[in-house]
Amino acid sequence: MARIGSKLRSLEGGRVAFKCPGCGYMHHVRVEGEGRPMWSFNGNPDAPTFSPSILVTYDGADAGIEDAPPARCHSYVTDGRIQFLNDCTHDLRGQTVDLPDLDTP
Repeated sequence: MARIGSKLRSLEGGRVAFKCPGCGYMHHVRVEGEGRPMWSFNGNPDAPTFSPSILVTYDGADAGIEDAPPARCHSYVTDGRIQFLNDCTHDLRGQTVDLPDLDTP
């Protein structure tokens, strides 16, 4: 993964990834190349916008909590800010916050 700008990493297959401050995981979306789903991207790695919304579901046990229920992270990323929808299962649901800068590689 190569860092591009302050918020994103480029991945194989035309994908980019950002760190989600809600669930703490890297989320990735395909923005070019072949395959679906595909998101539009404004091309700004310091203040990205992706469309449509991004829905990530995962087994709650993946977060290190044994017997945890399935988790859901649903958001819009616009101009470097992430708006968490009310169907999220984490504490930032219903809030809009800045995307965090990636740590230095």
